[in-house]
Amino acid sequence: MSGKTPPAQDSRSRTIAEARQAQKQREKTYRERALKLYPHVCGRCGREFSGKKLAELTVHHRDHNHDYNPPDGSNWELLCIYCHENEHTRHLEEDAHGGQGQAEAEADPGSTHRPFADLAALLQKKEKT
Repeated sequence: MSGKTPPAQDSRSRTIAEARQAQKQREKTYRERALKLYPHVCGRCGREFSGKKLAELTVHHRDHNHDYNPPDGSNWELLCIYCHENEHTRHLEEDAHGGQGQAEAEADPGSTHRPFADLAALLQKKEKT
């Protein structure tokens, strides 16, 4: 074997690298604009960021569309990496539960498992003995 990469794989790798580079450039521009528009504070937990810690502050797209970047920043909010991850996890859970939040999904009448249904009765029974 010659050890050369097949042309199709080389082309695919090049396309992926170009797409990643374009995404980094796009992120750089809206991140810089968001950091100029908004105070360096997480919109959820309220932590302040400066210096090297500023890298932990991310730009969250409120409508989850990374291609919608209006110049006034109305689709952005600054979130720390932890709150940003939590926000996306919540969004994924809503999608998984058909648009309902976690609490609404747990209270869904279609659900049959009620782990604490008889808890009050059990506690009363234990208090009597």
